[in-house]
Amino acid sequence: MTQTSDTTSYKDIKRTVLRRIRSGEWQPESLLPNEQELAVEFSCTRTTVNRALRELADEGFLERRRKAGTRVLSAPQRQARFTIPLVRDEIEAMGGTYRYALVSTETQPAPDWLGARLALRPDQSVMHVRCMHFSGNTPFQFEDRWIVIDSVPQVVQADFSGTGPNDWLVQTVPFTNVELTFLASRADAALAGFLDVSEGEPVFTAERITWLEGQPVTFAKMYFAAGYRMTTEF
Repeated sequence: MTQTSDTTSYKDIKRTVLRRIRSGEWQPESLLPNEQELAVEFSCTRTTVNRALRELADEGFLERRRKAGTRVLSAPQRQARFTIPLVRDEIEAMGGTYRYALVSTETQPAPDWLGARLALRPDQSVMHVRCMHFSGNTPFQFEDRWIVIDSVPQVVQADFSGTGPNDWLVQTVPFTNVELTFLASRADAALAGFLDVSEGEPVFTAERITWLEGQPVTFAKMYFAAGYRMTTEF
């Protein structure tokens, strides 16, 4: 297959590579031709080939190693991608009316467990914000968030009485890395009261840590009311 550089796109190359993998023309663990050879075949630039192969590697079909070349993985390593909307958007998308309530906010030294989790210095301070998100009058999510002041100094002047900390962070500071953890927690007496569930009842919980260029920005735990579900496709 040879095409002109005017018509060959990285998407064309991705489709051809995938077809060859799926048809068995390129077997699992086999090495692909190098980028220069593929660029000649497709009559395009190496940059175009590189983008196609890089995306296929990100999607779990190829493994790329510097100096070792690009090989076909024996089993595609599919990646699940989660879209994490703002709570307001999530509630309104389900037809609900969003309502927010601040529970507490406090500036304090980072507790030992948080310092260990985020690799903070002993003298670093954090803003601790707890708040509730409702769909109408029904509890939807309890948010327990810690914001590292050295990473986001403007948080000291932030007013969370009418705006949730996640909304504020999205508008104020970018992030470069995210760690997500999903688990079931048992509701203690306080959490049971916030979410209107029985004490000891399992609660869907999401933990999220964000960094900006290696600096920890925030650690948050979001507890969801009964019936919440998260769906992804891959």
